[in-house]
Amino acid sequence: MTTLVARPIRQTRNVDQRHALVATQHMRLMVLMLVFAAGVFAVIVRLALLGVLETGGENLSNRLSAPRGDIVDRNGQQLARTIDAWTIAVHPRKLIGDPTEIAQRLADLMPDRGNQAWFYGQLTKSSSFVYLNRRASPALVEAVNAIGEPGIVFERETQRLYPQSSLAAHVLGFISNGTGMSGIERALNDRLTNPATQNQPVALSIDTRAQAAMESELGRAMTTFSARGGGGIVLDVATGEVIAMVSLPTFNPNRVGRAGLDQLRNVTTQSVFELGSTFKPITMATAIDNGVVTSMQRRFDATHPLQVGRFTIHDERGDPKRWLNMAETLIYSSNVATARVADEVGPARMQAMFKKLGFDTPPDIELREKGRPLLPSYWARTTTMTTAYGHGIAVTPLHLASAYAALVNGGTWRPATLLKVAPGHQVAGRRVISEQTSARMRQMLRLVVLRGTGRKGDAPGYRVGGKTGTAEAAVAGGYDRSRNVATFAAAFPMDAPRYVVVAMLDSPLGTKETYGWKTAAWNAAPVVGRTIARIGAMLGVTPDDTRDVDVSDILPTLWQDPSRAPTSGGQ
Repeated sequence: MTTLVARPIRQTRNVDQRHALVATQHMRLMVLMLVFAAGVFAVIVRLALLGVLETGGENLSNRLSAPRGDIVDRNGQQLARTIDAWTIAVHPRKLIGDPTEIAQRLADLMPDRGNQAWFYGQLTKSSSFVYLNRRASPALVEAVNAIGEPGIVFERETQRLYPQSSLAAHVLGFISNGTGMSGIERALNDRLTNPATQNQPVALSIDTRAQAAMESELGRAMTTFSARGGGGIVLDVATGEVIAMVSLPTFNPNRVGRAGLDQLRNVTTQSVFELGSTFKPITMATAIDNGVVTSMQRRFDATHPLQVGRFTIHDERGDPKRWLNMAETLIYSSNVATARVADEVGPARMQAMFKKLGFDTPPDIELREKGRPLLPSYWARTTTMTTAYGHGIAVTPLHLASAYAALVNGGTWRPATLLKVAPGHQVAGRRVISEQTSARMRQMLRLVVLRGTGRKGDAPGYRVGGKTGTAEAAVAGGYDRSRNVATFAAAFPMDAPRYVVVAMLDSPLGTKETYGWKTAAWNAAPVVGRTIARIGAMLGVTPDDTRDVDVSDILPTLWQDPSRAPTSGGQ
């Protein structure tokens, strides 16, 4: 019997297939994982790129619409800052509701913007887009949105806010479309918009307390005397820092669109005036410093008008017709005696002094709004005489303030600045008169307030010294005899001067209280006296009735009738 044994069939083929299948699955899994990894990697790369691009976009956007830096006063009081605000606008062509009804509702919500007629005009304009309010509060936006008009739109944007309203408006200026258009906003536009410095507030030299006091007193006088305008300055005599700068009429930089051209003009730096007898101390200082007059006892003939060719120089009615020394010339504000002094000084030395004081160039200050002085092109003998008492030469009130600072601070002229000066960092300046001449000027200016035309400019305890000036308003082709420019330039305390204060009124009128007089002794001088009384202590000057500048060497030379005062009200 034969037994057949079946040879077992080997599963090599199946094993190979299984291995191949497993390998294929592994491969597919690897491919799938690689695809997935590639996808994840692509997503990560994309997100990274988007992040980079978005960051770059934000930086660009921030740079283009970066908020301006803040502006503060010398004590850190905020004067200008950037805030987030809402803009309310309308697409007139997309308006659905009744314009008359919508205009009334808008007028009820925003009465400060306009009445129903104004809003109706905005809603029915032919343009495609009209702003209704550029600085709206969230509450106002919510109320306007409740009207339910699709044509009214809202947008969030940054706005420039001036928290002090019109205070120091001409110093600060205003912006338009993110660019400074005047004042410090214009002068320091690059610094205020630079991302590297915009977080550092610009500190001005202005003291808001002094600024408010000066604005208040000058505005009060402008109203009382129905003046066309006015300018005022408080200047640190040691550093040239402008502590206050006032120009009237003024404007609100938050609502600059409502301001007229006369309101936007900075009277103190742009407008030039013939400032009259305030120039007489400059003439006296020139004569003393150049050795033309060496004795305070020397007298000049003022007994009668001075005839020079076809011109006649005369004094005001009621002034003493006598021979006057230097101090009396200022006390009684004699044109005749001043002209005689200037005649001896001569045109070359008078012109040289005016140039030393910067009267031949626009005022030296950061602002772009600056006027160029008007100096004579030809200097005849009469030119020298008349410019000596402020006629035939026109400068800004700031020019005069800087000049008076040099007269009383020891003889050094410094440029004015609206930026706060750190202690010990003031500009060196240039010497214009000697310390001895400056000391003499302090004595004589104090006597003008004690005995002369500046009596109403005194402030008890502050030892004020200064000079009045009243000049006919210059117009094309001559002078308007019905108008004048009244100015009082002063400094205090005169025994150790700290500040110059200048007040100027354009075309003031006389009143019953001034007996019809419209000269500086009656209107500008009191502004200075009241301002000093308000700001002196806050600026660190302690009133003291026991101190004063020593005038003992001059008193014996004066006409011994201290009760005698000029009857004209002063020039």
